[in-house]
Formats: sequence, C-alpha cells, structure tokens
Amino acid sequence: MLLIELKGIRKTYRLGSEDVVALDNIDLTISKGEFVSIIGPSGSGKSTLMHILGCLESPTTGDYFLEGVNIRDFNDSQLAFIRNRKIGFVFQNYNLLPQFNVLNNVALPLIYSGVDSKTREKMSLMALENANLTHRNRHRPAELSGGERQRVAIARAIVNQPSLILADEPTGNLDQRVGKEIISLFTRLNKEKGVTIVLVTHDLNVAQTARRIVRILDGRIIEDRENKSESL
Repeated sequence: MLLIELKGIRKTYRLGSEDVVALDNIDLTISKGEFVSIIGPSGSGKSTLMHILGCLESPTTGDYFLEGVNIRDFNDSQLAFIRNRKIGFVFQNYNLLPQFNVLNNVALPLIYSGVDSKTREKMSLMALENANLTHRNRHRPAELSGGERQRVAIARAIVNQPSLILADEPTGNLDQRVGKEIISLFTRLNKEKGVTIVLVTHDLNVAQTARRIVRILDGRIIEDRENKSESL
C-alpha cells in the first residue's frame, strides 16, 4: 500500500531578483514498510525534499499524497497535526530538551497530542525499550553519550507510532562504530516492527544500509533502485 506519492513536485526560492530551483519536477512513491535512503551532495535538494516530506515546507507546485490524501494545500494547523501524529523526526543534532530527563523528552509528542500522563509513561517506556535505552530513562541528555542521545531521539520519533520516520543525517555527529549501531536500530525497527523509514544522507556507506536508494542531484532524481546488497 502506498504511503507517499509525490507528483510533479517543484520548489523554488526567491533570492534577490532570481528564482532558485531547489526541486525540479520530482515524482516519487514510497510504500508502507519500506526503508529508503535519499542520497546526494550538499545543495542537491535532498534536505528540501525531506522538509516537504515532513510537512516542514510546502512545494511551489505539484501534489503530495500522504496515505491517499492530497495535503498540498493544507493550512498550518493541519500540517502541524500531520507532523505530530503521522511523522517522526530524527535529526543530526538530536534536538533534545536539556532540562527534561529522557522519559519526558520521549513523551513530548504525546503531550502535544493530549495523551494522559499514565498512558504517556507507558508508551514512552515502550519506545525506550525498542531503542534499548530503558535503563537511562531518568537521566538528562547531558549525562548521555552521543549514541544514547540519538537513541532517545529515535524513541521520541516512534513513540506516537507514526506512519513515517524521517531521519536527517542521523549518524553525522557519531563515530563509525556508534553510527553503525544507530543504523542497526533503524534496520531492526523496519524489519521487526514494519516502521517506514526515509533516511537522508550524503554518505554512500550509510545509504547502502537501506533496501532502496534514491539519488538526487541538482533538484532531480537521477537514480531510484532497489538495493540488493544491504550492508552495515
């Protein structure tokens, strides 16, 4: 079943007197349960594509169908609802709140969703268990390693059981060994839990861990292929 369908997506930015094309006529489909990497160099348009997939930006033209619904013209409140309920985000810099402990950081999407405190704690502990980090639930981010912080971010991303996880350079601040552990966690969540994952990276070794590789250059998709040699 299709989760995402992009049709003719174009994104332009106005810089001075010129229009700069970030995405140029992008067509892309992603099915539920896929693990897709989007790879390209800096300035290729991959981050803009991720922002549109994550409803952080709207395309200039084109249509975006999420679970069969065209969200192209949704207003800000409708897009905020989708970001909270349908999409989990994992960023390179973790984006954890330093004043909150691990459990409360993970629970944030549930707070915004209006989930009661007992249910929040139960769901957050379950997400931390899936991220192999239950034993650190009362610690604060400053007391954690980089890999542990990223696991907290992943637990937060999955706590609401979203339709899609978007990971933007999730290993960028980690050494190779810890980066492999984080990618291994994504792989397990995809294979065992059926979580749909789109991973944005400039690193070919990271991209090769996904089951499908989409390569973007100058705002266009130049390659979209199944990866038959998944690696960690």
